[in-house]
This record gives sequence, structure tokens and C-alpha cells, in this order.
Amino acid sequence: MNKVSGSAAEAVADIPDGASLAVGGFGLSGVPDVLIGALLKQEAAGLEVVSNNCGVDGRGLGVLLAAGRIARVTGSYVGENKEFARQYLSGELEVELTPQGTLAERLRAGGAGIPAFYTPAGVGTQVAEGGLPWRYAPGGSVAVASPPKEIRDFSGRPYLLEHGITTDFALVRAWRGDRHGNLVFRRAAANFNPLAAMAGRITIAEVEELVEPGELAPDDVHLPGIYVQRIVELTPEQAADKRIEKRTVSI
Repeated sequence: MNKVSGSAAEAVADIPDGASLAVGGFGLSGVPDVLIGALLKQEAAGLEVVSNNCGVDGRGLGVLLAAGRIARVTGSYVGENKEFARQYLSGELEVELTPQGTLAERLRAGGAGIPAFYTPAGVGTQVAEGGLPWRYAPGGSVAVASPPKEIRDFSGRPYLLEHGITTDFALVRAWRGDRHGNLVFRRAAANFNPLAAMAGRITIAEVEELVEPGELAPDDVHLPGIYVQRIVELTPEQAADKRIEKRTVSI
């Protein structure tokens, strides 16, 4: 039951080329930076990433992107990452843009064993009708476009079919965790982290504070350890290293 790995490098050592990864975080909040850094050094390539966004230039998933390790992204936001936009528009990267709530539910559904569900989000748009550019050709034409999705009426309202997402691995960051893999997320870090953790067949969590089993009150646990296979304890310096994507101050 002791799921603690000796290091982040040890925890990600068996992630192969071409693996699919669900990665927690929103902007730079709750991003598993230490695991991402270890994966960068591990040199796995051709990765297929499912995450709300792909970090920023030089931070989060942006470091894997800049190193050319990511082949495909399923997400909802290109954001402030100029390299992400450049690779997408130049045809170097395949990108499946998905409504944010739909992405969250696809991850949750995959983790819960639900193969597909119907949602009104995207009805009447290219999300439903198909034709969204997934990959551009070098000349700027669309090389791969999204397919149309099944639409069905329920009580006179149209809904489209979306499929649950499961991945080979998941990388997440938690505030507290115990050796059994039970996790607690704090404030904004409780964004896509629980959902990404559910979707991964092998979930690796970096935790800011590691406690012994029984120290976490059952009512405080956000994600039970059944979803987590490996735990990495962060150093105090690593736990305190939290960047702000956009700093706003008032005078």
C-alpha cells in the first residue's frame, strides 16, 4: 500500500514514447511542474497530452512543447503560449480544441467508466458539425479536420455525443497526500487535477506535504487512493515554487 516513489525521475521512468497523458492544472495553478521537469529529462517523445491548456512559454507543459516532445494536445485553451500557437499553425502539432466543461466531463466520464455522454455544448457549431482544424499542412491548408458528431434530440432539444477520455498516465499535483495515495487539493489547484487523476490508468501525484495513513480525515479527501498508483513527495523549495501567470496589482 506504500505508493511513494523514491524520486520524480523514478516515478516517470517507464513513460514510453507515444504515451497519452492527462495533466492537471489550469494556467499555472496546480501544475505538476516537478513531474513535468522529470519527464523532460527522461526524454520520452511523441506524447499525446490531454490538459486544459499547454502551459506557457518556459513553464508547465510549455517546456515539453518547446523541446518537441508533444505530438498532440486535447485541450480547451491555447492561452499565452506563443510556441503552442506557432507549432499548431505551422502544422507541427495536432490540436483538438474542446469546450472546457466538455473536456472536464470527458475526463470524469473516462475515470468513472462511462464511455460516452450527450451534452448541449457545441450544438450548432463546428464542434458538432466537424471541420475544426486539428492539424494544418505546411502551406496553411487544413490537413486533418474534426469529424462530425452524432446529434440526438432529448425532450425536443439537440445534444451531441462526446466520448470519455482515458490515458496511459496522468500527472497531477496535490496539496496533501498520504502513502496510500489519498489526495487533498487546495483552492484553485482543485481544477483539472482530480479529473485528470481519474482518467489515467497509471496516475502519478506530486504532493506538497506527505502524511501517514489515517492523518487525513475521510471527509477531507478529494480523491481516494484507488485512483493513484505513485506518489512523489516534494521538497519545501519545490512546494513553494508557484508561479503566477498574470500578476495584477492595485495602487
